Amino acid sequence: MSNEDYLKDISEIKNLMHKSSRFISLSGLSGVLAGIYALIGAAIAYWLVTNRSGGTLFIFHGWVFWTCMFILFMVALLSAVTGIILTTRKAKKNNEKIWDNSSKRLLFNFLVPLLVGGVYCFIILNQGRYGQTGGLMLIFYGLALVSASKYSIGDIKYLGYIEIVLGLMASYYPGYGFWLWNYAYCLWHLDAF
Repeated sequence: MSNEDYLKDISEIKNLMHKSSRFISLSGLSGVLAGIYALIGAAIAYWLVTNRSGGTLFIFHGWVFWTCMFILFMVALLSAVTGIILTTRKAKKNNEKIWDNSSKRLLFNFLVPLLVGGVYCFIILNQGRYGQTGGLMLIFYGLALVSASKYSIGDIKYLGYIEIVLGLMASYYPGYGFWLWNYAYCLWHLDAF
């Protein structure tokens, strides 16, 4: 065998190792659609809160609070379902397995910080402390992205860092949490993927 054959074999081995350790079938379109869903949900929630609470974003009462929680849940559900459908389609197109060890590790590392953050945010919201929730959502979502980036494409890590920084800004300036959340989640999702 020539040196060229050896280099080709080493390149193939490296490619196989990369594929076995990272889940690379994530659909970029699902990230864009998640951003669009978030923009639509934020617009509906903003209209609902400002028209039902005297023009301020800081007053949530009864059905307004629960309606906004329902909107948030629907955005998350639509984003997850869209991500699963488009990622499955992409994996089938590329003849890759959708449910292997790398996808399990990706999902676990993404869901642990995300679910812990979601429960914590729900507790904070249920206690009527609305000012910090936008920042907390961004921080925990950013941590989930950074945690999952070890098992996916590397660019997700940088999106996670941006989400964390904007979450800290939203925590420091709680009056701007809604706008920073929209900028971070909606626009960066549209741009990152």
